[in-house]
Amino acid sequence: MKNSKKLYDLLILANGVALAVLLNLLSSDYFFRIDLTEEKRFSVKEPTRKLLQSLDDEVYVEVYLEGELNAPFRRLRKAVVELLEEFRVYSGNRVRYSFSDPNSATGEKARNEYIRSLMEKGVVPTRVVERTSNATSEKLIFPAALVSYGGMETAVNLLKGSASGSRDEKINQAIEGLEYEMANAIYKLANTDRKRIGILLGHGQPDSVRWASLNNALLELYDVYKVNLKRKASLSGYDALLLIKPTTAFSDADKFKLDQFVMQGGRLLVLLDKLDATIDSASRDDYFAFPYPVNLDDLLFKYGVRVNNDLVQDRMAALYPVVTGISGSKPDLQLMDWPFFPLINHMADHPVTRNLDAVRLRFASSVDTVKAIGVRKTPLLFTSAFSRKLGAPVRVSINELRNTTPVQFNERQIAVAWLLEGTFTSLFKNRFLPEGVASDNFLEQSKPAKVLVIGDGDVALNEINPRTGLPVQLGFDPYTQYTFANEELLLNAVAWLTDENGLIKTKNKVVKIRPLNRASLQEHKLKWQVINVVLPAVLLILSGWFYAWMRRKKFT
Repeated sequence: MKNSKKLYDLLILANGVALAVLLNLLSSDYFFRIDLTEEKRFSVKEPTRKLLQSLDDEVYVEVYLEGELNAPFRRLRKAVVELLEEFRVYSGNRVRYSFSDPNSATGEKARNEYIRSLMEKGVVPTRVVERTSNATSEKLIFPAALVSYGGMETAVNLLKGSASGSRDEKINQAIEGLEYEMANAIYKLANTDRKRIGILLGHGQPDSVRWASLNNALLELYDVYKVNLKRKASLSGYDALLLIKPTTAFSDADKFKLDQFVMQGGRLLVLLDKLDATIDSASRDDYFAFPYPVNLDDLLFKYGVRVNNDLVQDRMAALYPVVTGISGSKPDLQLMDWPFFPLINHMADHPVTRNLDAVRLRFASSVDTVKAIGVRKTPLLFTSAFSRKLGAPVRVSINELRNTTPVQFNERQIAVAWLLEGTFTSLFKNRFLPEGVASDNFLEQSKPAKVLVIGDGDVALNEINPRTGLPVQLGFDPYTQYTFANEELLLNAVAWLTDENGLIKTKNKVVKIRPLNRASLQEHKLKWQVINVVLPAVLLILSGWFYAWMRRKKFT
């Protein structure tokens, strides 16, 4: 009897070992991971997986989110660890990572030099102030990383999102965007098949120094070309075209080239100033803004959108210095909200605009849609709930600030940007073609194409440093020293238009905040302490006693 029991136990052990070995062999050939969270927060999107699996060299990520972190940043750090671990697994161990604390350098001088070198590489710290009942502490935290691949490196800001949210909301937005930021940095370094972006010239566009910041940002991911529409017979060969603030008329031949580019499935980003309004003319009381003679209305109308002959004003606006008096021989300057410079905080839940910080527009026009069969329309940017439209001609004067009252801003969420996707109908369908254009392969209906229209050309223009004459970063406000998200918006727009291997779609990831009810927690504090601390210990003791009692009963 004893021998048979022993043999039975040995067989059970042998079967268990064999099963474990078999499962290990199968798992080495059939890899899978199961994410049981509701919003799939631990799942890596398919475009990211393809990127990681295509790597032919090691990627090294050094994360500087380390040291004495408060609870929100510890949560962000945990999310970074989880994401990089997924990257390591899906890349076949080609992604390696480590964490370091810049504040841990020995000696103040060495620490300052190290931090300065990191900032030169693009690793920007954030100052965190912690207030308790006893004291207030302040520290520098580095929510950033350096990604290295193939002898090159790039910095990644891990704390991107809207600055208007609460601390928890900012951290949540940062976690939602982690996959895209990390994957996009790797793509930037590893991509060899760069897409071709054309910036259209020849119709009174601003000098290239005014869009130099955008151009430099695009060059990190794409091959960028200046394209004179008047000298080009065809626009084929470009993955996307950017039209930045034209001010002179498009001929029918020029519109035909644009139209056929879209018909061939092209991607077009139109940044259009409808009225001739500039801040230089705002000091005059007699200046009125009239429409530019751009002659693109019929083309955009055919595609399903209309940029109106108006200017949008918004009480949520950027600041501008205004002379409010004279002190001796010097004017008194005061920063005041300038309604013609709306700050856009209301955006669609779309990868182009998701979790963006505020975008600053200048002399923007409202944008409406019209019927266009086969075209899907998505509004992207809206003014605040306290805005209005002024039809042309519009008086543009600083002195008008004295005459505006809050009750005048009675319109809400005026759309100033639309994304159009689908099959477009040619403007020249059932029409005579312009003279001198090549009519071969004329298309009346487009292949699947995308057109994004923003009713502001200045959204892509950077400021010029008056001391050095050099361009500053796009979106930087010299009066408040704040950088708005104009550059990120346009990079997202180009990524969506060119599809970018689908990486931009990873911005759709949602991480829900499930906060505890603090009032209820404080009220029932003792009860939850007993449930979480005492109850498990009692259950463990009872289960041990029950197991011992069962053994005595069975074997006595």
